[in-house]
Amino acid sequence: MNFLTLLLQAAAPAGAAGAQAGQQGGGWTMWLMLIAIFAVMWLFMIRPQRKQQKEMEQFRNSLKKGDKVITAGGIYGTIAEVKEGDRTVLLKVDGDVKLRVDKTSLQRDPNAAPEAPAEKAPEKKQ
Repeated sequence: MNFLTLLLQAAAPAGAAGAQAGQQGGGWTMWLMLIAIFAVMWLFMIRPQRKQQKEMEQFRNSLKKGDKVITAGGIYGTIAEVKEGDRTVLLKVDGDVKLRVDKTSLQRDPNAAPEAPAEKAPEKKQ
């Protein structure tokens, strides 16, 4: 301890010392509240955002010719070409108009019909 700390402790009145002792005993509650706040933030903010990022990454990696998409700038189009290992796709906008855009600027077209899940063939009974 340094001299200043000793001086401040000696100068504190007896009533304040008793109040400080009561506050020091409740230090674990502060840690408990901080942990609870972090848990709530993770549960309601961080976790859903990571899930959404994973879904978007999966969508962008599964792009194929004919998919309807929207660019970040609001341009609606259909995928005309996807090269494996390339960060860009060729987007057919209208007629002969084609644009090369980065995959990270693409989102699903909410007006496009969702893909139907593949149906399993019925098993034959023997």
